[in-house]
Order: sequence, then C-alpha cells, then structure tokens
Amino acid sequence: MNKQQIQLRIENLRAEINRYRYAYHVLDKSEIPDAALDSLKNELQKLEQENPELVTSDSPTQRVGGVPLDKFEKVRHTVPMISLFDSFNEQDMRNWEKRNNNILNKKYEYFVELKADGLAMSLKYKNGLFVQGATRGDGQIGENVTKNLKTIEAIPLSLNKISENDLKKIGLSSEQAKK
Repeated sequence: MNKQQIQLRIENLRAEINRYRYAYHVLDKSEIPDAALDSLKNELQKLEQENPELVTSDSPTQRVGGVPLDKFEKVRHTVPMISLFDSFNEQDMRNWEKRNNNILNKKYEYFVELKADGLAMSLKYKNGLFVQGATRGDGQIGENVTKNLKTIEAIPLSLNKISENDLKKIGLSSEQAKK
C-alpha cells in the first residue's frame, strides 16, 4: 500500500471501530464478535505504529490503559456543577417542581427516574475532540481525571458533527453550539 492508501485504510478503520463501539456502548447492540473487533483494532494499531505521523488524538488506539492516577490537578468548572435535591416521595417531587417553577417562570417538561448512584463528570470537547474530564468536586472546583476517563470506551474521544437542521431542532444556533 502507498501512503495515501494507508491513510485511507486508517481512517476507515477508525470510523468502523468507532461505529461498532457506539453501537455496543450507546445502543447496547453488538454488531460483530469481540474477536472481529479486536482484529480491526490490532490492524489499526499496527498501521499507526508503522506510520506514527498518521496518529490522531481521537484514534481508538489513543485510549489510555493501565493504572489510574492517584494525584489530580484541580479544575475550575466554567459552569458550576450543581447537585439535584434528593426526593423520597411524591411530595418531595412536588416541592422540587414548585421550586423550579418559581425559578424558571415558564412551562417546561422533565423526566423522572429512580436514582442510580454514580459519578458525575464534566466532559470538555474542543473542536469536537475530548480535551478534559473533571469530577464534580464541590461544584466549583473538581479534579482533572482526563487520563482515567480515556480508559472508558463509552466516552467518545471525538464527537460526531451535528447538522444545522439538527441544531435547529434542539433550539441552538451553530454559534451557540460552538460554546
């Protein structure tokens, strides 16, 4: 293969691997056997090792593996990460709804489900590439856990582009979406 063919193959492998990962992690649908996906990842790894100038930060090979970091730098959140109030019964929910009505002063819809304890993360993307992940911390300042989050295959290293039409459907302009 010449350099152009290698670059095209690498781009196709990345897209294919990301499509299968998306199907598995987001859609809960396994489209190919694990061994077949491993084969694609191995081929990509080999091609990138032989052509390091073609490696990009959002390549599936750039996921971090190994021991998580035990010390983290602090990150100030651009927008505070607030915690929602716990509700244990219908009256708690009605009180929550009343508080929001007073704050928002407009009609809105919401969805309620049982809480599953987990970990809140702030994910930052710049030009569609994952650049930083941080814990909630105290809501104002969290910890930079970017390298640790790169071990989680369900977190995309790059975002799919959204069409102007799709942005309009969710009430955003392209300028608002860039922020």
